[in-house]
Amino acid sequence: MSQQHSAAPAPTSAVAAVPAVEGRPDWWRDAVIYQVYPRSFADSNGDGMGDLEGVRTRLPYLRDLGVDAVWLSPFYASPQADAGYDVADYRAVDPVFGTLLDADALIRDAHTLGLRIIVDLVPNHSSDQHEWFKRALAEGPGSPSRDRYHFRPGKGKHGELPPNDWESIFGGPAWTRVTEPDGTAGEWYLHLFAPEQPDFNWEHPAVGDEFRSVLRFWLDMGVDGFRIDVAHGMVKAEGLPDLGNHEQLTLLGNDVMPFFDQDGVHDIYREWRLVLDEYTGERIFVAEAWTPTVERTANYVRPDELHQAFNFQYLATHWDAAELRTVIDRTLDAMRPVGAPATWVLSNHDVTRHATRFANPAGLGTQIRLAGDRGLGLRRARAATLLMLALPGSAYVYQGEELGLPDVVDLPDEVRQDPAYFRGAGQDGFRDGCRVPIPWTRTGPSYGFGDGGSWLPQPADWGGLSVEAQTGDPGSTLELYRAALAVRREQAGLGAGDAVEWLRAPEGVLAFRRGEFVCVANTTGESVPMPAYGRLLLATGEVTEASGEAKVPADTTVWWSAS
Repeated sequence: MSQQHSAAPAPTSAVAAVPAVEGRPDWWRDAVIYQVYPRSFADSNGDGMGDLEGVRTRLPYLRDLGVDAVWLSPFYASPQADAGYDVADYRAVDPVFGTLLDADALIRDAHTLGLRIIVDLVPNHSSDQHEWFKRALAEGPGSPSRDRYHFRPGKGKHGELPPNDWESIFGGPAWTRVTEPDGTAGEWYLHLFAPEQPDFNWEHPAVGDEFRSVLRFWLDMGVDGFRIDVAHGMVKAEGLPDLGNHEQLTLLGNDVMPFFDQDGVHDIYREWRLVLDEYTGERIFVAEAWTPTVERTANYVRPDELHQAFNFQYLATHWDAAELRTVIDRTLDAMRPVGAPATWVLSNHDVTRHATRFANPAGLGTQIRLAGDRGLGLRRARAATLLMLALPGSAYVYQGEELGLPDVVDLPDEVRQDPAYFRGAGQDGFRDGCRVPIPWTRTGPSYGFGDGGSWLPQPADWGGLSVEAQTGDPGSTLELYRAALAVRREQAGLGAGDAVEWLRAPEGVLAFRRGEFVCVANTTGESVPMPAYGRLLLATGEVTEASGEAKVPADTTVWWSAS
């Protein structure tokens, strides 16, 4: 195990670690949270890979953007078989990202700037280089160490077949056979993702004990919460039953699987909530729970469990008024009985950026390798952002979407690093396109990302989309985000609450009121006449008003204040 543990300043109690951020209670209910993918955000040492010090130096940019919190994708010690989601040590920072002292400095600086820090937690699986797994391999069949993972004898005369028919989300079987210490072919272990990511056995009490300790370690460091990776995983159905005939699995399916969304996960989260509630400072849990319905997602955010859960049904909805209204209504209706805020998200590190998804026809899914109509995609992406930020609840912004970045769909095969790409099935394997390092300056070896190039190649036109190029340009996507987040803070009706009042609107148009605030989103390809609901606050296109009527352009969202 890494020896970084003693390097960080260790608060003497939970009270000593209370974040310095001041703010209203329940800040998370309408927060705008910015996802940083550390390896692609900012590189401080010129090695081509982003790091924690790079993130720290860019915190003032995020404060000025107007977000409330920063969620950091994994930076733990890891062989990086799946970009850090294969964790070898949950209490150490991987050297490629820095040290625990860097993490401590980042948390402290963020709090000084009024930003909260949420870190990723990966409890479904570890790295195959985790000390527990290495010990399990070394000690052999029947050892107590193997009980912390899912080791099983194979089927067939000589155990040559996997224990069941489960498939990896990344493609291929979800089981890998090990070579035992005596050199013979032996048991199989379960990995719902890459072979380098063996699944923990959450029936073993040591696993729960370990993760409650990990929670306290980072809470004592001062973090404001955790985003839980594969929050719908962890618990497997008793006996690990076969699936039978089934299409290749995806994260967002239509059924409850014997390894996903099992009711037992909720017992884990009730225990975790007790740990979190020991700490003051409004700490939170956010679930990455890919469930068949928003109603099942609501189970994760009951009052004694987690605080938020990502709304993947919304993310997967195309730019269509009727479909969007259905998902919005179902989401609000599902969250209201459990008293949890809705969340809204358009992009993240696992899906094609929405500027590219919306540039293509509906029905292609959330991973697309087609550039589509970039102009159309950007117009729709800007309009979708304003719609999202007008809805009640919390919103998530993925790094670079405030620049209107498209997905990089033409990366050469030889530079790709997504493990799913090399398994030939499962997820499409094109997640690298949304992970290309973001541009900060018009010029330079990596457009300001760092002095030593970037771990994935950036497009030649990246400089024109950079922070430097867009700052001060009133028509830029960056300035649109800055303006929208400023208005959201000023308008009491935005973010708060759990309902919208739908207004009469033409087909293909969404219109709703929230107090004195009105939002209109035209998802059609034509301009539409609408009432001018008051003072124009913001619009993603050129709106003309005359005699109490407004002409809303195609693929445009408008905000009005009736006060």
